[in-house]
Amino acid sequence: MSNNPLNDKLVLDSWNQNAFFWINAIENEEIESRKIVTNKAIIDAIISYSPDSILDMGCGEGWLTRELTIRGIEAWGIDGVSPFIEKAQTMDCGKFLLASYEDIVNTNKIDIPSVDAVVCNFSLLGKETVDNLVRSIPRLLKNNRLLFIQTLHPAIDSGELPYIDGWRQEFWNGFNSQFKQPAPWYFRKLETWIALLKSCGFDILECREPIHPLTQKPASIIFVASYN
Repeated sequence: MSNNPLNDKLVLDSWNQNAFFWINAIENEEIESRKIVTNKAIIDAIISYSPDSILDMGCGEGWLTRELTIRGIEAWGIDGVSPFIEKAQTMDCGKFLLASYEDIVNTNKIDIPSVDAVVCNFSLLGKETVDNLVRSIPRLLKNNRLLFIQTLHPAIDSGELPYIDGWRQEFWNGFNSQFKQPAPWYFRKLETWIALLKSCGFDILECREPIHPLTQKPASIIFVASYN
């Protein structure tokens, strides 16, 4: 593990601390970009490739797993934060499993079905854990199918900081919910995302850049990749 005070372990620790506040923020629709841009964007991207089954990696409180289930896709949601999975299971729509990314990498620890596609929707927040997870995803796919990643757009979300890979913190500015602590996340440049996918054996089929209707800037970037 890096000597940086921000690291992969703190990512999961922070989300466990903030889980109930995040659930409250989602239920109260406090994230404008999700409501008017990015939720629909990831659903549209997935539907356009017509998978029969999908694994929602880092599913949070389970909204995307449920939406895909409603649309007739066999959907599993997996997350390492127990309050998220407990909340997701109360909705009685979709199948949910508590597991960390480390559990998923070590497939002997967890029973995961093979699926047509894996989606990571704003859920790839660490460094080593994410690198290891992406390398493990091909083992979960039927017939070398699809990986969907939606994440912050590097060119927009670098903010005033230098455009270099490195740890950042989410301070929850603009949220009404009172989060307990900042959440660390690892910023990757666009070329770093592309290099990671290619090094793990993925071909990038397309990149989508959903545009926020008010700012007219990208609200996110979506990678669609297939394992070669």
